[in-house]
Amino acid sequence: MTHVRSLQGRLMVLVIGLVVAVWLGTALMTWRDVRHELDELLDSHLAQAAALLVVQQAGETDDDHHADAPLLHRYATKVAFQVWHEGRLVQRSANAPTTPMLQSGGEFKTGFRTVAMGGTDWRVFATQGAERDVQAFVGEQIASRQSILWAVLRSTLGPLTLALPLLALAAWWAVRQGMAPLRRLGQTLAARSPRALEPVQAHDAPSEMQPLLESLNGLFERIAALMESERRFTADAAHELRTPIAAIRTQAQVALAETDDVLRRHALQGTLQGCDRATRLVEQLLTLSRLESGADAQALSVDLSALARHVLADVALQAIDKQQTLGLDAPTPCAVAGSEALLAVLLRNLLDNAVRYSPEGARIEVAVRPVDGQVQLTVDDSGPGLDDADRLRLGERFFRVLGSGQSGSGLGWSIVRRIAAAQRAEVQTSRAPALGGLRVQVAWPGA
Repeated sequence: MTHVRSLQGRLMVLVIGLVVAVWLGTALMTWRDVRHELDELLDSHLAQAAALLVVQQAGETDDDHHADAPLLHRYATKVAFQVWHEGRLVQRSANAPTTPMLQSGGEFKTGFRTVAMGGTDWRVFATQGAERDVQAFVGEQIASRQSILWAVLRSTLGPLTLALPLLALAAWWAVRQGMAPLRRLGQTLAARSPRALEPVQAHDAPSEMQPLLESLNGLFERIAALMESERRFTADAAHELRTPIAAIRTQAQVALAETDDVLRRHALQGTLQGCDRATRLVEQLLTLSRLESGADAQALSVDLSALARHVLADVALQAIDKQQTLGLDAPTPCAVAGSEALLAVLLRNLLDNAVRYSPEGARIEVAVRPVDGQVQLTVDDSGPGLDDADRLRLGERFFRVLGSGQSGSGLGWSIVRRIAAAQRAEVQTSRAPALGGLRVQVAWPGA
């Protein structure tokens, strides 16, 4: 079995092997049953023949003559008998010896015995007549029984032996027909284009193949989604990087051509700003690509209050440059299940948007607190806020609010939405009741 690699070959070996094993078992049982029944039948014939001899001898008046019975059948040489009266042999077959076929050596016993006479095994039945001085012996060669047994078996098992190759051929045809849907599936997959990711249709597939087809189609769907994500990432990167790279090139050309030190310094600063913008854009694109490909980090218990303090410290310098005020209300540890790195990216994007899109001197309040069994993060700012139509579009790729005066790619909110979905969080936006700007609320199940 270990050398048969094809599934059809395995099934053929199993089916034909089982058929041959069952056939051999049936033949053995038939041989044993036929031999037993044949022995019973022939033993009964021996007993009946002995009874006839006893009755015949009882009817004869002259016991002094010795006669040999004639051979009347081709099997007659296989059967022998003797009749003894008062210790004298009065009748026997031509092939019977002149001595008793069964030597009693003492008390006479009736019944069957297997003895050897003349180098041949015989089955002998001994009985007595109505008078104890009459003894009859009837014997049959064991070889004749074997001949009859094999004749019966030939007539019974011979046709089955001839039918065995036909049965094997029928099993091969049945297995091959049963494997036809699997072969057609293999041919269909081999003929498909490498870019073909549509579901495989096999209407004649048996129920045993349905889980395989469903898993295969599910794999195609995941591959299609992954390829679409990669294509979208490539398109997004090409689209978004074109502008900062062009700006960096323009500023570099200006710096090369400018002879005034002040103007050259201004062009170089623009070049650095373009590099910073391109770096931030690449980081956002990579984060978004990792999220869309499903490469989520292992979920651990993260203290959102401590994480908010660290992220707030990172963006503090950016807020100080715009003379903005940052506030944090996180009095108690609040644990959530998630990836610390992704949660930090989510907080950083929310705070970066609040700082960048709020005017100078604005106030930004961050709160982390438990609410009704959940952990809720709230970011309020005193900026201009958004109208209802723009708030509904937050999270669309490359959507930016016009007239804000800020540069950006529009990917920050898309990243926030994707991280929230991956970390089992809900994001809601509204107008900040106290500060009047935008309020963002993110709620997690408590860890």
